[in-house]
Amino acid sequence: MTLTIYNTLSRRQEPFETVEPNKVKMYCCGVTVYDYCHLGHARSYIVWDTIRRYLLWRGFEVSYIQNFTDIDDKILNRAKEQGSTMEAVSNRFIDAYFEDIRRLNVMDADEYPRVTEHIPEIHQLIQTLEQKGLAYAVGGDVYYRVERFPEYGKLSGRELEQMQAGASGRLDTEESESKKQHPFDFALWKKAKPGEPAWNSPWGQGRPGWHIECSAMIRSKLGETIDIHGGGGDLIFPHHENEIAQSEAAMNQPLARYWTHNGMVMVNGQKMSKSLGNFITIRELLDGVGNWQGEPVNPMAVRLFVLQAHYRKPLDFTAEAIATAENSWKTLKEGLLFGYQYGEKLGWGTESSIIPELAARFQELGDDDFNFPGGLAVLFELAKELRREGNILVHEGSTKTPADELHRQWYTLVTLAQVLGLEATPDDETLTQAGLSDAEIEDLIEQRQAARKAKNFAESDRIRNELQAQGITLIDSPQGTRWHRS
Repeated sequence: MTLTIYNTLSRRQEPFETVEPNKVKMYCCGVTVYDYCHLGHARSYIVWDTIRRYLLWRGFEVSYIQNFTDIDDKILNRAKEQGSTMEAVSNRFIDAYFEDIRRLNVMDADEYPRVTEHIPEIHQLIQTLEQKGLAYAVGGDVYYRVERFPEYGKLSGRELEQMQAGASGRLDTEESESKKQHPFDFALWKKAKPGEPAWNSPWGQGRPGWHIECSAMIRSKLGETIDIHGGGGDLIFPHHENEIAQSEAAMNQPLARYWTHNGMVMVNGQKMSKSLGNFITIRELLDGVGNWQGEPVNPMAVRLFVLQAHYRKPLDFTAEAIATAENSWKTLKEGLLFGYQYGEKLGWGTESSIIPELAARFQELGDDDFNFPGGLAVLFELAKELRREGNILVHEGSTKTPADELHRQWYTLVTLAQVLGLEATPDDETLTQAGLSDAEIEDLIEQRQAARKAKNFAESDRIRNELQAQGITLIDSPQGTRWHRS
C-alpha cells in the first residue's frame, strides 16, 4: 500500500515521497501567544499530532517543529491592556498552551522555536531577498515585491487582482500603505514604534513581519525543503502564500513538497468569534466554565470528536455532537480497559500480537489521505466485541471467544488506538468511576433482592439508585438480575 496525501498546492491527492528516504520533516504553524487556545487550535493540533503519530507508526522517522509567534501587535496590545510586557504575556500563554494541549494527549513537538530567538536568521533571509531585487527598504520598513515573483498565488489559486489587502487580519497602517510600491506588497521588517520592543537591523530599529518568521524558522530547523507544511485552512492566504514567495525566491527550490490544511471549526453552524459570544477555549470546555454552558468534557471525548470528521472537512461544534462523542468514548474506553479488568481472570500472559488483517484495514484507510474516521470504525468494532464479551464473562462466568483471541483483540485495539492518541489506563478516573468491585456489586444486588422479598421497596429503590449513581445498570428478568457498568 502507498500512502497518499492531498496536496493543497496541486489540488489533488499524491503519493507520499519524502526528500530523504523514510524521514519526514514536518512543520506546523503555531499559535500567536496572546490568549488561551480555543477550539480551532484544539482541532488543528490534534490533527497534526495524529498525522505525526500515524507516520511514526508507518515506520517513518519524523522531525516535527511547531513555532510560537512571541512578537506581534496582538501581544503588544495585550501587554498594554494588562500593564505588562511582551515577554511576560508570551511566557504566560506559552505555559497555558502546554497546560491545555497536553490534556488533549497531544505530544510535544521536537522543538518549539520562538520568533524572538531567530532575529539574525530573519535578517539574513531578508538581505538575500534584497540582493535578488525581491525586497525594498523604505523609511525603516522592508517590503516584498509580489510582482517580481511570477508564481505568486499558486497555493491559493488567486490572481493578484483578485486578492484583498489585509486578508491576514494584520492590517497595515495608512503610513505603511503609502510606502508600498504595490498594494499587495507585504512587510518583511517593520520600523520600530516608540515604546515597543525592537531589534537592531541593517534597516534600523524594528521587528519582523509575520510571514518572514516561519520561513526563517523552517530554514533554521529543518533546512531549505521540508516534506509537510501544515496549518489551518485560514492560513493558505496570505500567510502560506507569502511563505512560499519568500522562501522559494530566496532559495530557488520548493519550500515544502506537501501543503496540508485542516478544515475550519464552526460553533452551531457559525464562525467562532468573540463578538458572537461563541468563542470557547480549550480550558473552558474541559473544565465546564466560561462560554461552555455544560458539564466538563472528557479530553479523550474531545479528541474523538475531532477525529470523527476527516481532517480537511469543516467541523461543527455543538452540544449534541459533544454529547455523542462522550457516549462514543465510553464505548471505546470500555474496550480499552477490558484487559486491565479481565486479563488476569482470563489467564492472559504478558505477550500478545496484533491481528494482521485489522492492522492492514486500518493502514489502508490511513494511507488514503489520513482517513482517521475510517480507522475509528475498526476500533469501534473491536471495542464493542470486547464489551460484549465482558458482559458475558460477568454474567456467565466465561467468554464465548477463546481467551488468547480476546487478548489479541484487546492488544490490537490498544495499539491502533494509541496511533490516534486515544488512551485509557487503570489510573484513568473513568476506570474507578463505579468505585465497587464485582463482589461488592453482587452483594448489594443480594441485599436489594432481600428488600424486594420483604416488600421494602424504598430500600430496594435506594440500592438501585446507589448503583446507578456509580455507573452500574441493573436489568431485572424472570431469570434474575443482571448488571453491567455503563
